[in-house]
Amino acid sequence: MAKSPDAFRTISEAAAEVGAPQHVLRFWESKFPFLTPLKRAGGRRFYRPQDVVLLKAVKRLLHEDGLTIKGVLRLHKDQGTRRLAHYGDPDGIVTFEPEGSGPATAPPSGTTGLPSIRLRQVLAELEGARARLEVVLSRSA
Repeated sequence: MAKSPDAFRTISEAAAEVGAPQHVLRFWESKFPFLTPLKRAGGRRFYRPQDVVLLKAVKRLLHEDGLTIKGVLRLHKDQGTRRLAHYGDPDGIVTFEPEGSGPATAPPSGTTGLPSIRLRQVLAELEGARARLEVVLSRSA
């Protein structure tokens, strides 16, 4: 039986979904303060959908886009968590609500939220392109 998209993931499930070994996820948590899974007694980690999106974003930025750890940290500092998340979730399915709000997901395709989903996709693509351009420009400066 498959888990709900909103269900928490263990580190092994998150690692499989991200496509990185568990020890790499733990290493990233030590380097990126914005990666904060819930930790239960005994140190067992549980990843929210937002955590998995951020892990996917970090993987993409490091392994595909060629950024360094400092580059990802700078991008997060300059752009924020929401924009960084677009690298891990370009379709904008998982949303990042303001502090104090619970997690939410966008309505599935075919519902009344379809135009806003498409606008979020376009915005995510534009923000991603802008962030990549700024990183390239900062390297050449």
